[in-house]
Amino acid sequence: MFGLLWDMSRGYRFCPWKSPYLLWRIETYSGLEAKDIDFRRFWSFCWNSRRDLIRYLNWAARMREG
Repeated sequence: MFGLLWDMSRGYRFCPWKSPYLLWRIETYSGLEAKDIDFRRFWSFCWNSRRDLIRYLNWAARMREG
């Protein structure tokens, strides 16, 4: 799970709220506009959706393993 998260944040590990990929994923999942997601909204979304995010990361890690 952490390996997948590490790969998903590539290039933006110290500021994941600027990652185009993560912004796109949040926009697709939540309906928030990517251009409106800043530091506060990113971490608020992650905290409020943490159970769903952990479930997604576990599923994606299983799919990645094959």
